[in-house]
Amino acid sequence: MRNRRHHQTDPFTDLLFNALLGFTFLFLIAIMFMNPQAKTGIIDPKAEYILTINWQDNNPDDIDVWVEDPSGQLIWFKNPEAGLLHLDRDDRGLINDTIMVNDEEIQNPLNQEVLTIRGIVKGEYIVNIHYYASVTQKPVDVNFKLVKVNPALKIIYYGTARLEKEGDEKTVLRFRIGRDGQVSDIGFLPKKLVSID
Repeated sequence: MRNRRHHQTDPFTDLLFNALLGFTFLFLIAIMFMNPQAKTGIIDPKAEYILTINWQDNNPDDIDVWVEDPSGQLIWFKNPEAGLLHLDRDDRGLINDTIMVNDEEIQNPLNQEVLTIRGIVKGEYIVNIHYYASVTQKPVDVNFKLVKVNPALKIIYYGTARLEKEGDEKTVLRFRIGRDGQVSDIGFLPKKLVSID
């Protein structure tokens, strides 16, 4: 007679083993879904300096910024980028100042133009503001600010200028950037930049 050995298994051990196998499977699936997919086409913009101009909230008048870089290139709403200068936001008063949030149209009252200098190019920069279109037919006070953002936030200059009527243009800031990225020679000598045909 043969001696047979029977392996007896405890049902509780089988249940624990199957539960462990199930948790391991779910854990592996969860790890696969947690792995973020690479985002293509997204550029993280780098800025060395940010120039902002703003005027009274909810004002329907259109004020524009014009900047001439050291090589003589002009940045304005019809030429929003040249070299390392980028006009990131062209504000037109109340035109196109609505955004959709949760299927609800919301009015953005902020009047602000933003220009970034995304690298250090030595030379002189000239900043003009232009009263492009007037709805109110009144003077507009325009605030402007130049900020260095790398390696730490530092306000270089801020001020206010008044544009009296449609078509007015003012040089509000001239400055030089050196090889080391430092701003010097801040001035206000007028220079006409606007040439809209």
